[in-house]
Amino acid sequence: MNMKSDVMPERCVPECAESERLFIAGQWVQGDGLPLPVIDPCTEQEMARVDTATSEQVDIAVNRALSARREMRGVSGTRRSQWLRQLAALVADSKERLAALESRNVGKPYAEALLDIDDAVSCLEYYAALAVDLAGKQNELIAEPLGDFDVRVRYEPVGVCALIIPWNFPLLTTIWKLAPALAAGCPVILKPSEYTPLTALALAGLIEQLDLPAGAVSVLNGRGAEVGEALCRHPGVAKISFTGSTETGRRVATIAAEQYKRITTEAGGKSPIIVFADTPIDAAVEWILFGGFFNQGEVCNATTRVLIEQRIHAAVLERVCIQARKINVGPPTDTATQMGPLQNRAQLDKFLRYVTLGCSEGATLMCGGARHPDFLHGYFVQPTVFDAVPLDSSVWREEVFGPLLSVRSFSSEAEAVHIANDSDFGLAAAVLSAESDRAQRVAESLDAGCVWINCSGPAFVQGPWGGFKRSGVGRELGRWGLESFLEVKQVTRYRSSKPWGWYLTS
Repeated sequence: MNMKSDVMPERCVPECAESERLFIAGQWVQGDGLPLPVIDPCTEQEMARVDTATSEQVDIAVNRALSARREMRGVSGTRRSQWLRQLAALVADSKERLAALESRNVGKPYAEALLDIDDAVSCLEYYAALAVDLAGKQNELIAEPLGDFDVRVRYEPVGVCALIIPWNFPLLTTIWKLAPALAAGCPVILKPSEYTPLTALALAGLIEQLDLPAGAVSVLNGRGAEVGEALCRHPGVAKISFTGSTETGRRVATIAAEQYKRITTEAGGKSPIIVFADTPIDAAVEWILFGGFFNQGEVCNATTRVLIEQRIHAAVLERVCIQARKINVGPPTDTATQMGPLQNRAQLDKFLRYVTLGCSEGATLMCGGARHPDFLHGYFVQPTVFDAVPLDSSVWREEVFGPLLSVRSFSSEAEAVHIANDSDFGLAAAVLSAESDRAQRVAESLDAGCVWINCSGPAFVQGPWGGFKRSGVGRELGRWGLESFLEVKQVTRYRSSKPWGWYLTS
């Protein structure tokens, strides 16, 4: 256990209100649903209590958003860009407060939460620029004049959007969805996770300072089966953007299909990392640990299926286990902490269940595999590594969403690619090799929406984000993220004054 007293500045430690309300169409209102306790993952005690929405309040928020949609259609791209830049500045000015609140609510180390806020600011600024660029492309000529016809394209907002947010990166994921939606001109309703609603509410307090049309942004707390489902089913919602589990994503897609709603879903993952023998040992160990243990392993794209070439398997595995045991596990307020607690009790129980399954299904437990012994309270666990994991075992094939690495060796490039692709998921993958041509060849062979070469984990707002197979539908980030909130309209004009003459002839 880390015993250092170096903690985040006292002024950053958030004071949680006893109750938080709903933010509907620019107004704070009392929720009519049952209040929802928010549990501190370090203490297992209630840190806040938030109001929740009823289906009637969902209806109010959607109707106000529909009214805002009509107003937002006349707002220029330059004005939408100004909203996003203003929000970026407000988030940047609140960086330490937001990071402290995110860190405490999620359980992630404060240093990681600070990075999330920086990324959120960059995302807002990026889409502020795209909002202006989009305005310049309206009525763009898409072909040379086709005889007497002029063919142009318009980009129009898809309509009211429901943004359903996960609990592992709540503020950053909110911005990933909110920024392109507002850049496109779509009013939105945010449904934060019932586990981690606090930074979404803090963000609403910043949004309140913008001169957005009433109804442009609402934040509705509540459980997914109640508020989330009511939003997905509401006929006034045109698009759903969801990040979460594969099971819930499938439910969202089924509901959306009933009304032909647009969807973007980023669901589960079980991502591989392939380590070839020419990779320097230190680099291999660093990226294996970062890819699997960052944010307590509660990352959809975590590279937790570790494939190591036989010649270096033993050496790399030994170093991985040595370093895993050295990871500072502790409260997120301590700046020396490298891994905080899991976010909630259900996730702790799930992690421990998979450890038991790994042992019973034939994998070899190399280190970890239990609650952390230095903590009487909180959802703290040990970084865990299994070796010789059977290909049909649960810990190899299913998403654990915790700090658990499943390791196997391989003997050839073809074998590694085959094993890596033998998965229901396809969100991300990584390949480590000093041979550039081989690394590129393998990257092109992997069935994944994002492939890293000689690294694992980074995501950049400029690039597309999403998965193959059961890891989701559509893409976020980059220009693809903006396009997912737009409808594309063809406008064809007949430029001639002469009669068309198909039926009416002289």
